[in-house]
Amino acid sequence: MSHDEDHITSTREKLVRMANQIAAFFHSKPREEGMAGVAEHINKFWEPRMRRQLFEMLDSGTENFDELVVAASARIKRPRTPEQADMSLGYTEPTQAESAAPLK
Repeated sequence: MSHDEDHITSTREKLVRMANQIAAFFHSKPREEGMAGVAEHINKFWEPRMRRQLFEMLDSGTENFDELVVAASARIKRPRTPEQADMSLGYTEPTQAESAAPLK
């Protein structure tokens, strides 16, 4: 396993552990409040790259996650793709004619 693969694995393991720790805290609350609390915490404090990795893992299978994380995932903001973010800013790919035009 390369250093990069080790880093990816350890990052993923850390994200699972962190998500499960958040869920463990909220298990003492009523279920609805716990789900809302997990989602709110992750939405507030996890950057988009972390949330993107979380969803990549959840989409691949939920066996490593606390069930409260899985239940709360419907309330967690799924990060936009880079392409969607560009479109929301008004950026689009240049047309073939634009990219072939000589620069002045």
